[in-house]
Order: sequence, then structure tokens, then C-alpha cells
Amino acid sequence: MKRKEAQSLDSVLAEWIRENDLEKPLLEHRVVEHWNEVLGPIVARFSKDIEIKDGMLRVRITNAALRQELFEQRFRLIQKLNDAVGGEAVKDIRLLG
Repeated sequence: MKRKEAQSLDSVLAEWIRENDLEKPLLEHRVVEHWNEVLGPIVARFSKDIEIKDGMLRVRITNAALRQELFEQRFRLIQKLNDAVGGEAVKDIRLLG
């Protein structure tokens, strides 16, 4: 019996995720999970219906002034969210009223 080289569970799991095309859905799920953490408690209080599909993050912001402020900073927010999840999951943000 030939012995295979030992691999860490982390690398085996990462390979399985890649082989089954689950990287993108996993990153998108992480974005939704991390929204409140990355943006903080004030933004979290006014954020509803957070969803992402094909790189388009949609968030309902119930405060108009905050929605405008976030709109102006959306490119910075995209970078912060992508950094938080460790990949390029968010390509654009649509802030809804």
C-alpha cells in the first residue's frame, strides 16, 4: 500500500471548495455576515434586507442621510468588505431606500 503525502485539513477543504465552484457563494455569504461588523453598529441599525448576487450587494438603508453618505463612500466600502472576506466578492453596491 502506497502512502500519500499528508495534507492539512485546511488545504483539503480549500481544494474541495475550489473543485466544486463554491468559492464565490462562500465569499458572498461572508459579505452578508460581515456587513454589520465592517460598517459598525450605527450603520447596522439602519440596514435591512442585505443580499448579494453575482457581485451586486443590495442593502436597504432606512435613513436617507446615511444612505447618501454610504453612497459617496461606496468604493471604499467595497474595498473594506472584500478585505474582510478575503476575496473579491463585491463588485458594486446598490443602496435602496
